[in-house]
Amino acid sequence: MFLFELNQPVSALRGAGPAVAAKLARLGISTINDLLSHYPRDYEDRTQFVPLSQFAKYPSVHTIARVVRHDYIGYGRMKTLKIKIQDETSEAELICFNRNFLENLLPVGSRILVHGKFQFRYGELQSSTFEAEPVRDGQQPSQGILPVYSLTEGISQGLMRKLVRQALSMYGLKIENELPADLIQKEALCDKARAIKQIHSPESMDELNRARSSLAFEELFYFQLKIAMRIQSRRQQKLPRKKIQGLLRGRLLERLPFQLTADQKKVLEEITADQEAEHPMARLLQGEVGSGKTIIALLAALNEVERGGQAAVMAPTELLARQHAATAAKLLEPLGIRLAFLTGNINDQSRPNLLAALKEGSIDIVIGTHALFSDDVEYRNLQLVIIDEQHRFGVLQRIALFKKGRIPDTLMMTATPIPRSLALTFFGDLAVSSIRTMPPGRKPVQTHLAKLGHETKVYEFVRNQLKQGYQAYFIYPLIDESDKSDLRNATEMAKKLAEDIYPEFSVALLHSRMKEDEKNRIMDDFVAGRCRVLTATTVVEVGVDVPNATVMVIEHAERFGLSALHQLRGRVGRSDQQSYCFLIYSDSITDDAKKRLKAVYESTDGFKLAEEDLKIRGPGEMLGTAQAGSLRLAIADPVRDLEMLKKARFEAFAVIKQDPALLNPEHAIIRKVLNSQEKIAESL
Repeated sequence: MFLFELNQPVSALRGAGPAVAAKLARLGISTINDLLSHYPRDYEDRTQFVPLSQFAKYPSVHTIARVVRHDYIGYGRMKTLKIKIQDETSEAELICFNRNFLENLLPVGSRILVHGKFQFRYGELQSSTFEAEPVRDGQQPSQGILPVYSLTEGISQGLMRKLVRQALSMYGLKIENELPADLIQKEALCDKARAIKQIHSPESMDELNRARSSLAFEELFYFQLKIAMRIQSRRQQKLPRKKIQGLLRGRLLERLPFQLTADQKKVLEEITADQEAEHPMARLLQGEVGSGKTIIALLAALNEVERGGQAAVMAPTELLARQHAATAAKLLEPLGIRLAFLTGNINDQSRPNLLAALKEGSIDIVIGTHALFSDDVEYRNLQLVIIDEQHRFGVLQRIALFKKGRIPDTLMMTATPIPRSLALTFFGDLAVSSIRTMPPGRKPVQTHLAKLGHETKVYEFVRNQLKQGYQAYFIYPLIDESDKSDLRNATEMAKKLAEDIYPEFSVALLHSRMKEDEKNRIMDDFVAGRCRVLTATTVVEVGVDVPNATVMVIEHAERFGLSALHQLRGRVGRSDQQSYCFLIYSDSITDDAKKRLKAVYESTDGFKLAEEDLKIRGPGEMLGTAQAGSLRLAIADPVRDLEMLKKARFEAFAVIKQDPALLNPEHAIIRKVLNSQEKIAESL
């Protein structure tokens, strides 16, 4: 679609002067191409009339009515026009907030076309979200399917529709197909020009659906083509690999007090095979909370150390990094492995020596946070990058660590399983390994719901667990009191738990605003059992492993996401003892929150919960803005369009296989990827 004419500024259109152009720019619309690529977010079907009496049966009323009377409600600046209308079936009131000018446009006695959502309020049928226009006697009002666009302040639906119609009239016929002709024919897609016209101005719902499918397929095809190019490019990188004998790996396996599960063994085989292949590894390891991903990561690191390389393990928080370092020290130092721990809090005296050791190669495995890719950090031979809880890092952060090596293998890990549709889309260039089974002897955590006000029984249950020598977590959504919320907070509740509820047990407070030394001291006390009740925020969501903790209490659970609830629940149930999770919720609970709590209550399967989370939140919200560089698709939906996604992926990979010249940036199709699909290419 991207021709020179379409690259003209949107100000070339009538009605898009400097002021309007500046407002459109807030929507990312600067050119004609941007405008025509700003697809409608919804449609209003005005092909059939819906009278006032049928307001409850249809999403919107669409009817011809007479203006009966004008009234005003309120006083002064709050004075608001109220228009009484009547059609052949009923009467209603139009509440004209900030639209008092309609008094002149819709005079008493005039015949008008009304479209809007109506409801009974204050004993009468009303609408404040409506569109109305005069209709002369004898005139037949226009009907059709109207697009509804995402807007910004100062841009109305009417203005947006007008500008799009003008752009289509001036440039619509100049739009060219971007997909190969044989692929358009094979998939029975619309020509690009027709698809763009129909997506903005559909003649029927069938035409609209075909246009949407055509544009969605094109978007997914180029998305997958870029992924295929990345995979092909990676496979062309040949690495000199020494054969891994597995001596260090074998020695660690002998020292473990447990046997690997079948899933762990399978995943380790997949990773080892990648590490022996001639091209670099790019793998995503996903697994249940507590399923044993960390030990697999350490075994993979030993593979690289055995042949003289270094490994870096990066975690999103110092708390999690310290936990990994403690585990690694216990398991690997007896094997002679040289370990280091590096975070932003490492003091100036020890840091130079540590950096010098990394650079000269006298450190085999370094574990830390973002500090691992600081400018002054150099590695002698970084061969493996392991990124834990990868979704908490942006793309640029992951790349920064990758660039510290020549062409290192990459292993990304997550305890938040990724639904297949998102795995194919956003992680489509990675091989995926999954650990679904838990270590033997683990019992599923029993989950219970309790309404706020009935938590006394929960507190008493926890007391019984504490008396038996176990430990408990209490989690809150806020650190301290907020003027904007009456939610319970961790600071006040820690005091209440210590003084009023469990005075006979030691209670500690942990949150993100504390200094790292203090956080480490508190966690050490909890791990050692000196602290029996830990009151905290979601700072303990990942990485905390205290087998003696058997109870997790989450207050105001309706305020937490489904993934966070599952992760927090995963902090208990890490031994052969039965563990429990209590979700305490308040009256102010939304429908989505009810779905989340119901899902966590009914299942402990993280993979199943990930699919449910996707249904509730959608792909964009589930990935989150913290996933820097993640693509927000313009029209395709990886969940709804999963089958289309699979087809697009197959065709894109087939194109690369048939025509390796596509890796040349001067190739015609690739020029289109880098031009008309620039946002997709950049975000990947």
